[in-house]
Amino acid sequence: MISEESFPGVFITEASVIQQRLRQVKAFIFDWDGVFNDGRKDINGNSGFSEIDSMGLNMMRFSYYLLHDRLPVSIILTGENNKLAVSFARRENFHALFYKTLNKKTALDHLCHQYGISPEEVLFVFDDVLDFSVAKIAGIRCMIGRQVNTLLTKFAVDRGLVDCITKHAGNDHAVREISEMVMFLSGNFDSTIENRMYFSDTYKEYLNHRKNISTEFFTTKEYGIVQDMNI
Repeated sequence: MISEESFPGVFITEASVIQQRLRQVKAFIFDWDGVFNDGRKDINGNSGFSEIDSMGLNMMRFSYYLLHDRLPVSIILTGENNKLAVSFARRENFHALFYKTLNKKTALDHLCHQYGISPEEVLFVFDDVLDFSVAKIAGIRCMIGRQVNTLLTKFAVDRGLVDCITKHAGNDHAVREISEMVMFLSGNFDSTIENRMYFSDTYKEYLNHRKNISTEFFTTKEYGIVQDMNI
């Protein structure tokens, strides 16, 4: 039974509608700054992540694998060149990281072509105005909740740019909150956790498939999106 009370955040779109859209999703795309962290950077321009969020993402991808017998396309789409984001994408075997993508709609067009998906097949996790061009056309839009920008959040809601808003901020494990919501609405939360708990053969198969992914890196040049082979 779907219950909106099971999600600590706010559903703008009914949970049952999000559940239906999840069946069509083929890609999980994440902004970085303000999503995995609070957006603060060190002197080198880096911002970090939490292992709690990392485990949530791993379980969400495994949940998808259990349902579809394939891995979801997993992408980080960020405006900066962040070494910790690069390290995370490699460690977690994401398919790609796009950096210096100030026009994120252009990056979305490129990755949809690259991986043979449509915007309607994307679940997008975001937090700020730079992300709105993607949120406008993505299939499922999860916005990070922050009390400091209530007017911006209202703008997103009024313009139909968001389906759910997290209770927790980026530095308080919002990604984990979204991960558990997706698994719950996918209908296999318990089986996902149990398979990981017992390190089942199916989980081992998933890990082997995941390890075969070689992360690609893309950036924006004056003539468009290009692959960066040197990062």
